[in-house]
Amino acid sequence: MPVDLSELKFDSDGLVPAIVQDHSGSDVLMLAYMNDEAIQLTLETGFAHFFSRSRQKIWKKGESSGHVQSVKEVLYDCDADTLLIKVDQKVAACHTGRYSCFYRVLGATSAGDRERGEVRFDPDDVYEGVQAREILDRLYGVIIERKTAPKDNSYTSQLLVGGTEVMGKKILEEGFELITAAKSNKRESVIKEAADLLYHIWVVLGWSSVNPDEVMNEMVSRFGRSGLEEKASRDEGS
Repeated sequence: MPVDLSELKFDSDGLVPAIVQDHSGSDVLMLAYMNDEAIQLTLETGFAHFFSRSRQKIWKKGESSGHVQSVKEVLYDCDADTLLIKVDQKVAACHTGRYSCFYRVLGATSAGDRERGEVRFDPDDVYEGVQAREILDRLYGVIIERKTAPKDNSYTSQLLVGGTEVMGKKILEEGFELITAAKSNKRESVIKEAADLLYHIWVVLGWSSVNPDEVMNEMVSRFGRSGLEEKASRDEGS
């Protein structure tokens, strides 16, 4: 059953900071953010889930590395605006390979004193290919940031402010350039034009407040089904 979270004070984005601590010791492992869904998933599954502000989505700690956090206790402070998550950490918490994300010493005078803790795994081996797989999620996060806080010198902000007319023209332009590159059999141009088109599609998703996961889920629902059959069903419903 869902837990009543009404006592917690979420910020204007619906988030609350969560400090993660080693259950058996005193090491503070990391700081992340949780929304109500992440908290509920954490309590239901027993494994730490957070909300990524850069990717604008829920993520399970260790989903890429396998270094999951088994949750032992969830506490909240006297102001009800910060969580303390006590966990059993598998291998290490930090993406650099160290057990804790808090391994650098501020104000240290020598190079040897600036970093603490052994490196427990090789990040290049564990996260190989992860950045490439996550880039569209991170792009969406930037688009949402530009949507809520526009910048004068931002091309993304200009597209969002221009609305469907400006975005539509760019989609048509980039689509035409992609097909032109394909007709010319220019492989490198196809790669670059496809990246341009994907970017502009993602801007439309952000403008429409549609999370890319919703599109991916729609594609999953269609997988294994005849494209002609799926198109026919849409035509019948129109």
